Amino acid sequence: MAEDPTGRRVKGVDPVMRITPYIMPMRCDAQVFLKHRADKETLSRYIRRQKLEHGEAFTYMQIVVAAYVRAVSRNPEVNRFIMNRQLFARNNCSAAFTILKNPYDADEGEAVVKIRFDLTDTLYDVRDRMTAAIEANRRETQDGFIDRLLAFVFAVPGLATVIVALVRLLDRYGLAPGVLMEELPFYVGMYITNTASIGLHDVNHHLYNWGNVGLFFGMGVTEKVSVVENGEARMKRYLPIGITADERVCSGAHYARFFTDMKRYLEHPELLETPPESVRFDDGCEYHEPKPENTVKA
Repeated sequence: MAEDPTGRRVKGVDPVMRITPYIMPMRCDAQVFLKHRADKETLSRYIRRQKLEHGEAFTYMQIVVAAYVRAVSRNPEVNRFIMNRQLFARNNCSAAFTILKNPYDADEGEAVVKIRFDLTDTLYDVRDRMTAAIEANRRETQDGFIDRLLAFVFAVPGLATVIVALVRLLDRYGLAPGVLMEELPFYVGMYITNTASIGLHDVNHHLYNWGNVGLFFGMGVTEKVSVVENGEARMKRYLPIGITADERVCSGAHYARFFTDMKRYLEHPELLETPPESVRFDDGCEYHEPKPENTVKA
């Protein structure tokens, strides 16, 4: 199998990397847990300055996602995935997250937003894509395809067990129906959750064996840590992020370079205001997404 609907087979893989999926065939076998504390004071100052000087509104989550997109533009190896024990380069840069259908009433339930980005996206582009997707989802008055499908499946006793088993089998061999891969949130490069919005600490969420998500980011409530600056002790505010990664998709050196880039962009979000000077793609796997309309240029 040379290709997958969401990616292209990577050739010339290092033997050690090639054998790893056979040693750890399931994504939960290969989970690596990391913690990062982003300087929330730096991010807060940036958000406040953008609002006061330019009338632009940003959230912490939008900056984190923009940092991810920019880091992928420099480190495409991180945007790979394992399917049927083979390594694939993803043919998109994508993220998913869960939102409340009604931000003022949690009883109305949740929905998953799935977005594709272009690797030349600026912070403004990422913000606009996320905002448009959320607004479109909340304007939706009818249930989506997945909701209608699940309603049908659960209406027939025993059908859910059969359908899920079949789809899991197809997914294992990269043969899941394209409409499901397009709709389900399990087929993205990164899943991010903001548990701070419901007052919880950051989490290291598990990776789903279903699908091909390789990174899971969990943002938590603000942490205050004692630091010494200019010879004086004070309490500094940090944004904690729990990160879970599939170690099989690339080497530790590639991951280190990717997270170093993300750290740099979170420390200097102004770097995300302009497009990158260059973009790297895996061989034979270049992709693009049209820019969102009415994007503000720096």
